[in-house]
Amino acid sequence: MGGLSIWHYLVLGIVILLLFGKGRFSDMMGDVAKGIKSFKQGMTDEEEPKDSKSGKEPSRIESKPVSEPHYEHEADRHREER
Repeated sequence: MGGLSIWHYLVLGIVILLLFGKGRFSDMMGDVAKGIKSFKQGMTDEEEPKDSKSGKEPSRIESKPVSEPHYEHEADRHREER
């Protein structure tokens, strides 16, 4: 009940082949393969640092220590600590 048997999958496969045709289906699979290949290539391109080509060391941002928050009233300080 509710499960699909092998016959359901076979009929579904035949209908898909009839709708898309043999050539169109293989073209779609080729496009999917090209998309995966370009995605992998894009991921490897991002892993390389961009500044390595120029030979310069990347600039750094100096951070300042965070100061204590200023409270208008003593009750605000106690409310924050809870």
